[in-house]
Amino acid sequence: MNTSNSKKEKVLWFTGLSGSGKTSIALGIKSRLEELGFKVVIIDGDDVREKLHKHLGFSREDIKENNRLISDIAVEALQKNDFVLVPIISPYKKDRLAARTRIGEEFVELYINASLEECRKRDTKGLYEKAQRGEIDNMIGVSEKSPYEPPKNPDIEVCTDDKSSVESVEEVMRALKLN
Repeated sequence: MNTSNSKKEKVLWFTGLSGSGKTSIALGIKSRLEELGFKVVIIDGDDVREKLHKHLGFSREDIKENNRLISDIAVEALQKNDFVLVPIISPYKKDRLAARTRIGEEFVELYINASLEECRKRDTKGLYEKAQRGEIDNMIGVSEKSPYEPPKNPDIEVCTDDKSSVESVEEVMRALKLN
């Protein structure tokens, strides 16, 4: 642990639509924090779902459970790291509030704000295209059954529609007062 900054331990809980830039920004922040001597881990929502929570689908209850389980993993990871970065969609306000409550004062809600139109253009995983073809039901932010509830007062908000990953990383580092 970086003792000169030992009071800065944080869980950065990224939220935003698929394609907003959460993972790219998390990777950039991880690199910058490690350059500053911090111990950092990323808990990627896709990896967790594929490796640990294969049994969970994308129903409202499954998303809630996945967020709860990731919160628990983040609490454990914070014991061994200065920063835990959690880039997941985390679409529901209630689930983010539950994560904040579970994690405590170390929780930082980081809203990666990109318009649905921009996320569709990026479509890095091909999900929006699949949803449009009817191959994915209830896609978050697309389906009325699975809305994305943007944070009203996130701790940090980065609008990525017209900003590069590098610019977004620098904005977060400034907000964390670590640049």
